[in-house]
Amino acid sequence: MKRIYFDHSSTTPVDNRVLDAMLPYFVEHFGNPSSILIEEGGRPHKAVEEAREKIARLIGAQMNEIIFTSSATESNNMAIKGLALANKDKGKHILFSDIEHFSIMNQADFMRNLGFEIDFIQVDNYGVVDMDDLAKKVRDDTVLVSVMHANLEIGTIEPIKEIASFLKEREIVFHSDGTGSCGRIPVDVKDLGVDSMTISSHQFYGPKGVAALYLKNGMRLSSIMHGGFQEMGYRAGTENVPGIVGFGEAARFAMEELDERVHRLVTLGKKLWNGMESTIDFLHFTGHPKKRLPGHVSFWIEFVEGESLLLWLNLNSIACASGSACASNMMAADETGLKASHVLTAVGVPPEICHGSITFSLGKDNTPEEVEHVLYVMPGIVKRLRDMSPLYASFRQQEGKRK
Repeated sequence: MKRIYFDHSSTTPVDNRVLDAMLPYFVEHFGNPSSILIEEGGRPHKAVEEAREKIARLIGAQMNEIIFTSSATESNNMAIKGLALANKDKGKHILFSDIEHFSIMNQADFMRNLGFEIDFIQVDNYGVVDMDDLAKKVRDDTVLVSVMHANLEIGTIEPIKEIASFLKEREIVFHSDGTGSCGRIPVDVKDLGVDSMTISSHQFYGPKGVAALYLKNGMRLSSIMHGGFQEMGYRAGTENVPGIVGFGEAARFAMEELDERVHRLVTLGKKLWNGMESTIDFLHFTGHPKKRLPGHVSFWIEFVEGESLLLWLNLNSIACASGSACASNMMAADETGLKASHVLTAVGVPPEICHGSITFSLGKDNTPEEVEHVLYVMPGIVKRLRDMSPLYASFRQQEGKRK
């Protein structure tokens, strides 16, 4: 059977129309965009600026507020380090939410070594930032807050506009990681009120190896990449012209097709959600049931290990993601040899029982037939894994005694 790809939170395939736009810039228009006084450089320079305009338009920004980078990780590093260092005269206290991506979370120790103090904002059981906890932890010397717009593991969309309004009153710089939202749902940075936002090309059918940072006009940012004066002096290095061109085209198609994509994904997501809810017991959905990314269904299943479920789905030609990871890929492991993700722990899923975590993230080309196939094979896989589980056997014995 043809493989079913339900892992669009990890990455998306490059749209064929995007690839077609990129190809001329590998060989035919290969020039350095900084060499604008010669024809070979002028064409690539124009293409980069046209792409900048398309990406700005996608999120309601100005062209000169878009800085190209190599990845969302670089954009997040540029934002946290650059904004904090540029504003350190105002204070050295930084706040992250408890469910940020590792490219935010893993900057904490580095920033502490630079003399900054890092605190974390709690979230509720749906993964929504606790505004009371934010208000409690903000201090006079808080210089920067970073809260992602949408969490790709549990699908929750955060109240970014409300957070931005709260921080603006206190003149605190606000960055949001928009990797999970830009190109997937409507995003208007001016309406949201953010000072900075990360945008990732490969999350909406553009190429890997290129991303951007939105930086509101007037914001101070210290460069962390030193060299030439590309990207308005913020990010040195010759631009990835083919990637940027593809990024721009992906942004254009996302803007033109967004309503249709969202409607389609909401419909498919509901079908998948309702189908699993009615056929699998001891299943617990994660993230907010309504304020979530379209086509995103995440859950954990009692008495089923996430990686085992992931592997069996893969054997049945279904690609998805697990919220648990091998101990070799994590900083620590519990007694099962696995460690639950920090996101699931933050939303209150007990570590000892949440290794059944799975994320299905659908894309624009998925079909109702693919959803039906997943719903057909899932109950059998879950039963097979439970039959091998000593925890489930013990549970059944206890249930039998009660009866």
